[in-house]
Amino acid sequence: MSSLDEFALIRRLTDGKQSVAFQQACGVDKGIGDDAAVAYLAPGCQLVMTCDTMTESIHFQAHTMRDSDIGYKAMAAAISDIAAMGAIPRYALIALSFPKEMSQHKLEAVYQGLYDCANRWSVVVVGGDTTSCIGGLTVTVTVIGEVQEGRALLRSTAKTGDVVFATGELGCSAAGLDYLLKQALPADQWPDVEDGSSEARLIAAHCRPQPQVDAGQFLQQSQVCGALNDVSDGLASEAWEISEASGVGIDLIEDRIPIADELMAYAIRTEKDPLDYILYGGEDYHLIGTMQAEHVIDMQIKFKAAGLTLYIIGYVNAENSGVRLVQSSGYVVPIAKQGYNHFGKDLS
Repeated sequence: MSSLDEFALIRRLTDGKQSVAFQQACGVDKGIGDDAAVAYLAPGCQLVMTCDTMTESIHFQAHTMRDSDIGYKAMAAAISDIAAMGAIPRYALIALSFPKEMSQHKLEAVYQGLYDCANRWSVVVVGGDTTSCIGGLTVTVTVIGEVQEGRALLRSTAKTGDVVFATGELGCSAAGLDYLLKQALPADQWPDVEDGSSEARLIAAHCRPQPQVDAGQFLQQSQVCGALNDVSDGLASEAWEISEASGVGIDLIEDRIPIADELMAYAIRTEKDPLDYILYGGEDYHLIGTMQAEHVIDMQIKFKAAGLTLYIIGYVNAENSGVRLVQSSGYVVPIAKQGYNHFGKDLS
C-alpha cells in the first residue's frame, strides 16, 4: 500500500466514478465527503435496508474470483436483497477492511467492480468506511432502497393454492464455483465466454451474478405476487424460508425446474445430479416466489414481453409442512433444509 492517508485513499477510490449530476438526479443532496450522506425519500415510500458481507477465504479466493468480481458480487448480493422485496435500490455504503500490505491496484480493482454493479442499477455510493485489519480482505455493502408504502413483498405471504415460480435457471453459480475450485487456475487461464465455453458461462454466473431488480419491480407492480425471496443459499433453503415464514407446505416439481444447458453439460461431465447444484448451491440471485394460479399465464406473457423469464416450478399446499420434491417417477420425497450456512456446524 502507498503512503496515502485514509481520506486521500477514499478520494482515489471514488473520484470520478459517479458524477454530482448523476447523484443529484438520484436524490442525493450530500454524498461522500462529510460525516454522513443526505438524501431524499420519495413521497409515499418506505425505506428498505440490507447489509451483505464478503470475506476472503470464506466467500472468495484468488482462484475463484478476480479483484473486480469481488466488488461487483458484494454489491450484487446486497442489491438482490432489495430486489427480493420488490423495492428500488437507491443508495449504498461500503465498508472495506484490508491488510496494510494490500496493493492499491487491488483495491482500485475491487472498487471498480463495486461501481460497475452500482452504476448498472443506478445505485449511488454515498459513503462508508475503510480500515486496516490483520486478516484478509472483507467487503461489507449496505444498500438502502425504497418501496411504495405497504407494498413490500415478504416471505410470509404465501397462501395455499399459490403456485411457486422462479425468475431464471438456477445452479449455474454453484457449478461455476465447483469448476473453479477443482481447476484452481489463475484468472488469466480461465475459459473465455467469447469462445462459447459452457464453463465460461458458469464462471460468469458465479463471479458476475445479475440481481433481478427488473423482475422484482415487475412483480411488485403487478400486485399478484405473494411471497418473494432471492436465491442466495440454494433453492431448497429459500423454499424452506418461505414455507416457515408463511406456515405452509411447498412442493417443488422436478420436471418443472429449468436446467440451463451449460449446467446439464457440466453435470454430465462430472457425473453429478444437476439438482444438487440447483437445490443446495446458491448465489444465483434469481427470485423465487408465489402467486395465485389464475394470474400465471398473464404474468408469463408480460414477463416475456419485458425480456424476462418466469418458470412455474411448484405449488403451495396445506397438507404438509416444509418442502418436498415431486420426482419424475411420481414419488414425493422431503427436501432437506439445507443450503450454505456459515454457522451450520457446532461452534462450541
